[in-house]
Amino acid sequence: MIIAIDGPAGSGKSTVAKILAKHLGIRYLDTGAMYRALTWKAMQHNVNLDDENALCRVMEQTQIYFQSEEKGLQVFVDGRNVTKEIRSPSVTNNTHHISGKPGVRAMLVNLQRKIVSKGNTVAEGRDIGTVVFPHAEKKFFLDARIETRAKRRFRERETPDNENSFDSVIKEIALRDQRDTTRKDSPLKISDDSIYIDTTNLTINEVIHRIIKEVTPLIKNKV
Repeated sequence: MIIAIDGPAGSGKSTVAKILAKHLGIRYLDTGAMYRALTWKAMQHNVNLDDENALCRVMEQTQIYFQSEEKGLQVFVDGRNVTKEIRSPSVTNNTHHISGKPGVRAMLVNLQRKIVSKGNTVAEGRDIGTVVFPHAEKKFFLDARIETRAKRRFRERETPDNENSFDSVIKEIALRDQRDTTRKDSPLKISDDSIYIDTTNLTINEVIHRIIKEVTPLIKNKV
């Protein structure tokens, strides 16, 4: 069983997917972390992020995997825990170089499918229901007004010295939306069979409750 959750940055999909997977007792797959992990390694080795062939070679020599622990999902690259490193601003600002390369995406999609083949999974990202798992049993697309999404990210990043202003965060979200929806390969879009959920005025628990209502009949049929 595959439950696909897509949506733009700040829509709540990562938080929802983690909680949902834990509630159902199944695997959680953060595909965005995989792109971040490869970006981190490429930057560590000073690889030209515009050179698709070079990035594919790096991917061929890279082992990316996840490990569930009490403190949450941990991301490993070649045996090293990089969970914190891949969330740095420098990696965040450069991940679009990786995600926009068709050859790299194809390799990561193959890895994602291999991981999910091992058992029931809640997978989240931007092309899960459209490209990676088009035949997923249930698909959801989470969204919210850009101001709301920016506020969520701003609260996550807020520091005592106000290093991140709200205006800069909303501009970053808008740029990311533009990149994700207009890239030629696997753009962010809603599949025809996705259930659309506007999370603007919903709590995380309300979103989870709605999704559980939708997947419960599916789970019962699988038992």
